[in-house]
Amino acid sequence: MIDVDPTVVQRNVRAALEEDIGSGDITAALIDPKSHATGRVITREDGVLCGQPWVNAVFAELDSNVSIEWHYRDGQLIKAGDTLFSFQGPARSLLTGERCALNFLQLLSGTATTCRRYANLVASTSVRLLDTRKTIPGLRIAQKYAVHAGGCHNHRIGLYDAFLIKENHISACGSIKAAVATARKNAPGKPVEVEVESFSELEEALAAACDRVMLDNFSLTQTADAVALAGGRVELEASGNVTEDTLLAIAQTGVDFISIGALTKDCRALDLSMRLQ
Repeated sequence: MIDVDPTVVQRNVRAALEEDIGSGDITAALIDPKSHATGRVITREDGVLCGQPWVNAVFAELDSNVSIEWHYRDGQLIKAGDTLFSFQGPARSLLTGERCALNFLQLLSGTATTCRRYANLVASTSVRLLDTRKTIPGLRIAQKYAVHAGGCHNHRIGLYDAFLIKENHISACGSIKAAVATARKNAPGKPVEVEVESFSELEEALAAACDRVMLDNFSLTQTADAVALAGGRVELEASGNVTEDTLLAIAQTGVDFISIGALTKDCRALDLSMRLQ
């Protein structure tokens, strides 16, 4: 698993709690403040667990008297009916934090589960599957953490850690050569990737000595030809209209990476339930 910045987790959690609690949890206030409870969270379906740092942070933010015992680690397979974690503490705090904690856990477990399914499809190849910036606003780091939990890999985190020079950037800069040269000058050491839509653009990108080329919506035949043309001089990434049905065939062309927006954009939350005892 990758390390996640605790300040990012805390920021996510505080925003979620503020959104949910507002001026106060009026329903939890019906409960005797001295009442304590125990309980557990179960999954109703198979999947991959992910989201422990966010769940822990929800209850830590609400009440230091809440204790949690995890029965699985992030990245582990879970089966329908499994108890994911047990908890105990003040009943008010447990019920106030329930929805926020489960929202994080079910979303991130859903993302990790989707990623594991895709990763398993190409396990026989050496290709690495990448996420994209098509993430839920405010939860990018969380979802990219989940991508790792599911066995896939991260593309750039945002607009600041790597160059991705696309059609409009090329047009505004004048050429691929000019765009790559300016990127090298402005931020030496930052990875430079160029998106291409044709073989003439691929040849220009190779001549510009970028680090990686993204093949945008190339057919299988074109992708295989691009791999042969590049000859290992740069990393190649296939992108565009990638589905579970086409994934393996794309991987078998010999590209180094395949980027898939669906890893974070189209995932379905895992079905979880919290039960007091």
